[in-house]
Amino acid sequence: MKLISFKTTTLLLAIVFGTLTGTAQDEGNPITTVVPFLNISPESRAGGMGDAGVATAPDVNSQHLNPAKYAFMEGKMGAGVSFTPWLRKLVNDINMSYVAGYYRLDDMQAISASLRYFSLGSISYTDLNGTPQGEGKPNEFALDAAYSRKLSDVFSAAVAFRYIRSDFNARQEDLEPGDAFAADIAFYFKKPVKMNGQNSEFSAGMNVSNIGSKLSYDGGTTKDFIPTNLKIGAGFATEIDDYNTISFALDFNKLLVPTPQPSSDKQANDDAKEQSTTAAIFSSFNDAPNGFDEELQEISLSFGAEYLYDKQFAIRAGYFHENENKGNRRYATAGIGLKFNTFALDASYIIPMVANNPLANTIRFSLLFDLSEL
Repeated sequence: MKLISFKTTTLLLAIVFGTLTGTAQDEGNPITTVVPFLNISPESRAGGMGDAGVATAPDVNSQHLNPAKYAFMEGKMGAGVSFTPWLRKLVNDINMSYVAGYYRLDDMQAISASLRYFSLGSISYTDLNGTPQGEGKPNEFALDAAYSRKLSDVFSAAVAFRYIRSDFNARQEDLEPGDAFAADIAFYFKKPVKMNGQNSEFSAGMNVSNIGSKLSYDGGTTKDFIPTNLKIGAGFATEIDDYNTISFALDFNKLLVPTPQPSSDKQANDDAKEQSTTAAIFSSFNDAPNGFDEELQEISLSFGAEYLYDKQFAIRAGYFHENENKGNRRYATAGIGLKFNTFALDASYIIPMVANNPLANTIRFSLLFDLSEL
């Protein structure tokens, strides 16, 4: 890829992560942040269920969506690796890699960790006059660890701590890698019930993720919000018979960062940028220029379903919806999973529902390992 300036790079990143897909930037009021890769679902199970998963059954990759689920894992420990070739419709060298693992300390508590690495491939930098400024390999990563604990037989909580680094490898003296620290606070509830004589389960979850410091690429002169996000969801699973199970999940997401104000109101935008992270979280519920209607537009929806045969073969489907004024990411998803004695394979696929969506044909792959026997 050849870019004429660093500003062009940041615009590309907005497109890469879907904040401008499906609609022109001047046709809506999308919320943008730095390091938006933090809110991309990096694994295949949620990827096949419309990115829903804050309240689904626990699995090895629960770290991203809801680390509180680890307290309910049946196995002693496990690990997973995932790989996503990103935006293959546009370029062939952007990828996300993800590694996660957990260890149950006892019946009540667990620890977990994960690493997300996002590579933007190779970029040839030029200045505004087209003069070559060298090559770069932009990348971003997040390393985190979490502790989860049951607070009762049906309820658990978790806290995660995260280090974030974003390095554009730009050949400009006034730009440098950005660092930030963040935390997640998560909760999970699941309640077994009987329905029509069959074992069923209701579940619910919440995760407030990426609560942390702002990130700067110029030594602190300019600081930008990272994507603090609220995810709330519910789930329901029921046995059809001894071999067949079906489950459903519904998630709601909202970014807890300032909404851009009209470009004519420069002071309002400047004041919003100067807010602390805590102030921005609370003000994000009532700062949309067009009031409550626009606040509702900022809530994206994920819906997913999973059919499981004999706890070994899974078929998944889902749908993700974002308002056209807030990015217009709308796509269906499909996925499959195979489980063997000590490992499992998952894959998912994105089917765009709007024209010219750069997320079209995105495939995720995951390999999960049950290490309980070690």
